[in-house]
Amino acid sequence: MKVLQNKTLWIAAALVALIALTRFNHFGSSAALPDASYAVYFLGGLFLGRVRGGLAILALLLVEAALVDYYAINFAGVSGWCVTSAYGFLVFAYSALWFVGRWYAPRHDLTVKGLSGLFAAAVAAGSLAFVIANVSFYLLAGYFGSMGVWEFATSVSQYYGSYVAVAVAYIGCAVILQMLIGISTGKAQRSKAV
Repeated sequence: MKVLQNKTLWIAAALVALIALTRFNHFGSSAALPDASYAVYFLGGLFLGRVRGGLAILALLLVEAALVDYYAINFAGVSGWCVTSAYGFLVFAYSALWFVGRWYAPRHDLTVKGLSGLFAAAVAAGSLAFVIANVSFYLLAGYFGSMGVWEFATSVSQYYGSYVAVAVAYIGCAVILQMLIGISTGKAQRSKAV
Protein backbone atom coordinates (compact mmCIF):
# COMPACT_ATOMS: atom_id res chain seq x y z
CA MET A 1 0.00 0.00 0.00
CA LYS A 2 2.93 2.37 0.59
CA VAL A 3 3.61 2.36 -3.18
CA LEU A 4 0.10 3.71 -3.81
CA GLN A 5 0.83 6.62 -1.47
CA ASN A 6 4.15 7.54 -3.08
CA LYS A 7 3.67 10.99 -4.71
CA THR A 8 6.93 10.73 -6.61
CA LEU A 9 5.81 7.52 -8.29
CA TRP A 10 2.40 8.95 -9.22
CA ILE A 11 3.87 12.17 -10.60
CA ALA A 12 6.51 10.28 -12.60
CA ALA A 13 3.84 7.92 -13.96
CA ALA A 14 1.67 10.87 -15.01
CA LEU A 15 4.59 12.52 -16.80
CA VAL A 16 5.50 9.27 -18.57
CA ALA A 17 1.87 8.90 -19.65
CA LEU A 18 1.74 12.47 -20.99
CA ILE A 19 4.79 11.87 -23.17
CA ALA A 20 3.38 8.56 -24.42
CA LEU A 21 -0.04 10.02 -25.19
CA THR A 22 0.87 13.37 -26.72
CA ARG A 23 4.26 13.22 -28.42
CA PHE A 24 2.85 12.19 -31.81
CA ASN A 25 1.56 15.62 -32.83
CA HIS A 26 3.23 18.96 -32.01
CA PHE A 27 0.10 21.10 -32.15
CA GLY A 28 -2.66 18.56 -31.69
CA SER A 29 -5.56 17.69 -33.93
CA SER A 30 -9.16 16.65 -33.64
CA ALA A 31 -7.93 13.19 -32.64
CA ALA A 32 -4.84 14.01 -30.59
CA LEU A 33 -3.76 16.34 -27.81
CA PRO A 34 -0.84 18.68 -28.53
CA ASP A 35 2.64 17.58 -27.52
CA ALA A 36 3.15 18.03 -23.77
CA SER A 37 6.93 17.52 -23.84
CA TYR A 38 7.92 21.06 -22.85
CA ALA A 39 5.48 20.99 -19.93
CA VAL A 40 6.50 17.47 -18.89
CA TYR A 41 10.16 18.38 -18.46
CA PHE A 42 9.36 21.65 -16.68
CA LEU A 43 6.89 19.93 -14.34
CA GLY A 44 9.35 17.10 -13.79
CA GLY A 45 11.93 19.58 -12.58
CA LEU A 46 9.35 21.43 -10.50
CA PHE A 47 7.92 18.39 -8.72
CA LEU A 48 10.69 15.77 -9.00
CA GLY A 49 13.92 17.69 -9.58
CA ARG A 50 14.88 17.69 -5.92
CA VAL A 51 13.87 14.13 -5.01
CA ARG A 52 16.32 11.28 -4.71
CA GLY A 53 16.56 9.75 -8.16
CA GLY A 54 15.35 12.93 -9.89
CA LEU A 55 18.07 12.79 -12.53
CA ALA A 56 17.21 9.15 -13.22
CA ILE A 57 13.62 10.23 -13.85
CA LEU A 58 14.88 12.94 -16.23
CA ALA A 59 16.94 10.31 -18.06
CA LEU A 60 13.94 7.97 -18.22
CA LEU A 61 11.79 10.72 -19.75
CA LEU A 62 14.50 11.55 -22.31
CA VAL A 63 14.80 7.90 -23.34
CA GLU A 64 11.01 7.58 -23.49
CA ALA A 65 10.74 10.60 -25.81
CA ALA A 66 13.32 9.07 -28.15
CA LEU A 67 11.52 5.71 -28.13
CA VAL A 68 8.15 7.35 -28.85
CA ASP A 69 9.76 9.28 -31.72
CA TYR A 70 11.28 6.06 -33.06
CA TYR A 71 7.90 4.34 -32.92
CA ALA A 72 6.07 7.31 -34.45
CA ILE A 73 8.48 7.57 -37.37
CA ASN A 74 8.91 3.86 -38.07
CA PHE A 75 5.43 2.52 -37.34
CA ALA A 76 2.89 5.36 -37.12
CA GLY A 77 3.69 7.25 -40.31
CA VAL A 78 5.02 10.43 -38.67
CA SER A 79 7.62 12.27 -40.75
CA GLY A 80 11.25 11.88 -39.67
CA TRP A 81 12.24 15.22 -41.20
CA CYS A 82 13.20 16.70 -37.82
CA VAL A 83 15.44 13.78 -36.86
CA THR A 84 18.86 14.98 -37.96
CA SER A 85 22.23 15.38 -36.29
CA ALA A 86 20.60 18.18 -34.28
CA TYR A 87 18.19 15.72 -32.62
CA GLY A 88 20.63 15.05 -29.76
CA PHE A 89 20.39 18.71 -28.75
CA LEU A 90 16.85 18.06 -27.56
CA VAL A 91 18.57 16.64 -24.48
CA PHE A 92 19.85 20.15 -23.73
CA ALA A 93 16.53 21.81 -24.58
CA TYR A 94 14.53 19.44 -22.37
CA SER A 95 17.12 19.55 -19.60
CA ALA A 96 16.89 23.36 -19.61
CA LEU A 97 13.15 23.02 -18.96
CA TRP A 98 13.80 20.51 -16.17
CA PHE A 99 16.45 22.64 -14.45
CA VAL A 100 14.44 25.86 -14.63
CA GLY A 101 11.54 23.95 -13.05
CA ARG A 102 13.92 22.55 -10.43
CA TRP A 103 15.28 26.03 -9.75
CA TYR A 104 11.78 27.43 -9.31
CA ALA A 105 10.52 24.60 -7.06
CA PRO A 106 11.52 26.17 -3.70
CA ARG A 107 9.70 29.37 -4.71
CA HIS A 108 6.55 27.60 -5.91
CA ASP A 109 3.44 28.09 -3.87
CA LEU A 110 -0.20 28.56 -4.72
CA THR A 111 -0.38 32.29 -4.07
CA VAL A 112 -0.85 34.97 -6.73
CA LYS A 113 2.84 35.88 -6.42
CA GLY A 114 3.90 32.22 -6.58
CA LEU A 115 1.74 31.47 -9.61
CA SER A 116 2.92 34.63 -11.38
CA GLY A 117 6.50 33.53 -10.80
CA LEU A 118 5.66 30.04 -12.04
CA PHE A 119 4.16 31.51 -15.20
CA ALA A 120 7.25 33.65 -15.79
CA ALA A 121 9.59 30.70 -15.15
CA ALA A 122 7.57 28.49 -17.51
CA VAL A 123 7.65 31.10 -20.29
CA ALA A 124 11.40 31.65 -19.79
CA ALA A 125 12.10 27.90 -19.78
CA GLY A 126 9.94 27.29 -22.84
CA SER A 127 11.66 30.16 -24.65
CA LEU A 128 15.10 28.83 -23.78
CA ALA A 129 14.20 25.31 -24.92
CA PHE A 130 12.73 26.66 -28.17
CA VAL A 131 15.90 28.62 -28.90
CA ILE A 132 18.20 25.67 -28.11
CA ALA A 133 16.17 23.27 -30.27
CA ASN A 134 15.89 25.64 -33.22
CA VAL A 135 19.41 27.06 -33.21
CA SER A 136 20.85 23.53 -33.15
CA PHE A 137 18.44 22.49 -35.91
CA TYR A 138 19.52 25.45 -38.04
CA LEU A 139 23.21 24.77 -37.50
CA LEU A 140 23.26 20.97 -37.71
CA ALA A 141 20.30 19.70 -39.74
CA GLY A 142 21.95 20.32 -43.09
CA TYR A 143 18.77 21.78 -44.60
CA PHE A 144 19.52 25.48 -44.38
CA GLY A 145 22.84 26.06 -46.13
CA SER A 146 21.49 28.84 -48.35
CA MET A 147 19.08 30.29 -45.78
CA GLY A 148 20.31 33.19 -43.70
CA VAL A 149 19.93 33.36 -39.93
CA TRP A 150 17.30 36.11 -40.08
CA GLU A 151 15.24 34.23 -42.67
CA PHE A 152 15.34 31.06 -40.57
CA ALA A 153 14.47 32.95 -37.38
CA THR A 154 11.51 34.58 -39.11
CA SER A 155 10.40 31.21 -40.45
CA VAL A 156 10.44 29.38 -37.09
CA SER A 157 9.19 32.31 -35.02
CA GLN A 158 5.65 31.52 -36.15
CA TYR A 159 5.81 28.34 -34.02
CA TYR A 160 7.23 29.95 -30.88
CA GLY A 161 3.93 31.12 -29.45
CA SER A 162 2.30 27.73 -29.90
CA TYR A 163 5.15 25.83 -28.22
CA VAL A 164 5.17 28.11 -25.19
CA ALA A 165 1.37 28.50 -24.97
CA VAL A 166 0.80 24.74 -25.07
CA ALA A 167 3.41 24.23 -22.35
CA VAL A 168 1.86 26.94 -20.17
CA ALA A 169 -1.62 25.46 -20.70
CA TYR A 170 -0.47 22.01 -19.55
CA ILE A 171 1.38 23.56 -16.60
CA GLY A 172 -1.79 25.46 -15.70
CA CYS A 173 -3.75 22.20 -15.75
CA ALA A 174 -1.10 20.63 -13.51
CA VAL A 175 -1.40 23.52 -11.04
CA ILE A 176 -5.19 23.11 -10.97
CA LEU A 177 -4.68 19.40 -10.31
CA GLN A 178 -2.15 20.28 -7.63
CA MET A 179 -4.74 22.50 -5.97
CA LEU A 180 -7.39 19.79 -6.16
CA ILE A 181 -5.32 16.96 -4.71
CA GLY A 182 -2.95 18.94 -2.53
CA ILE A 183 0.48 18.03 -3.92
CA SER A 184 2.99 20.18 -2.10
CA THR A 185 6.35 21.48 -3.26
CA GLY A 186 8.92 24.00 -2.20
CA LYS A 187 8.13 25.79 1.04
CA ALA A 188 5.53 23.26 2.21
CA GLN A 189 7.99 20.39 1.89
CA ARG A 190 10.72 22.34 3.70
CA SER A 191 8.38 23.12 6.61
CA LYS A 192 7.55 19.42 6.98
CA ALA A 193 11.26 18.62 7.21
CA VAL A 194 11.78 21.02 10.14
